[in-house]
Amino acid sequence: MKNRILFYVVAVAAMVGAPALAQPAPIKPVPVLRGLDNPWALAFLPDGRMLVTEKPGRLRLALPSGELSAPLAGLPAVAAGGQCGLLDVVADPQFAQNRRIFFSFAEPAAAGASGNSTAVASARLVGEGLGAKLEDVRTIFSQKPKISSRNHCGSRIVFDRSGALLVGLGDRFSGKDEAQNPANHIGKVVRISADGKALADNPFAGQASHAAEVYSLGHRNIQGAALHPQTGELWAVEHGPQGGDEVNRVLPGRNYGWPLVTYGRNYGIGTRIGEEGPKSGYEQPLRHWVPASVAPAGLAFLTSVRYPGWQGSLFMGTLRGQALLRLTLDGNAVTGEERLLADLGQRIRDVRQGPDGWLYIVTDGDNGQVLRLEN
Repeated sequence: MKNRILFYVVAVAAMVGAPALAQPAPIKPVPVLRGLDNPWALAFLPDGRMLVTEKPGRLRLALPSGELSAPLAGLPAVAAGGQCGLLDVVADPQFAQNRRIFFSFAEPAAAGASGNSTAVASARLVGEGLGAKLEDVRTIFSQKPKISSRNHCGSRIVFDRSGALLVGLGDRFSGKDEAQNPANHIGKVVRISADGKALADNPFAGQASHAAEVYSLGHRNIQGAALHPQTGELWAVEHGPQGGDEVNRVLPGRNYGWPLVTYGRNYGIGTRIGEEGPKSGYEQPLRHWVPASVAPAGLAFLTSVRYPGWQGSLFMGTLRGQALLRLTLDGNAVTGEERLLADLGQRIRDVRQGPDGWLYIVTDGDNGQVLRLEN
């Protein structure tokens, strides 16, 4: 790797209506962790330790110095395969007091039954350094129904300002039409308490036709989500099929269209799946990519001043695009795009701002890394 890499700003031809930013930005990607097996998510603890998930079903602790623990024991069974496995991980905002973490994973059906679904579990992380252990591990939420699929498990977990968990759930690919069925969790964002219960102030609470946990519907496969630092609103990115990847401002009770309203096309043949919109009753994405997909994964708002001129930008990893995208914002409008780290040639699965103000990215693959982006 070059000691210092200058990444030039390019216009992404697939991005509709977004001008390229005018200036290049120097970044030095510094390896923090190496040799990870398909890492999926990164979370920081108050003392600087990191939690890293590996899709095959391993959760590890790491020190800022780069030391990595053995896989933590006590996780529930994980249905690993295809796009599914051990997925997101977050620390409770009150971790210093309660030591609790939350993670999402593909949960196999009970013995004798078929299928799997995305679930959320909680645990207490007890102990210091790399010797900490998981205690009180319990599954608090399971997506219903279970579907026999290795695709579109999602998912990301974000705490809202009330302390509730917002969880993005995929449509499982074969269940895409169920994304419009409000009675289940397929292709939805759900909002639950720390013990997995639906909240009384959820948008569809008390409606018999809707699952009580549903916060929004009409999603395909959310793989990045973050809370807006000023408004407290949830923003999320999701995969389209052949084109049609989206950035959305996810508001309670709203319908995001899939598969009735989408810019994506059917794989291979390129025919329309639904209407392109806008259409009354369905939310338009803040930005979408056509005709090719970038495959968004991971999302972070930059609040630190580590990078001159970048504060307030939205950063998004991409898998197919193999780059980190910096999106500039004017209120809720995406006004420009900068493509970074393309020279790495790596699928970028996650992006987080660390407690030190630096951005950290997770590269996907059987030799995945965590990189800190210095300038």
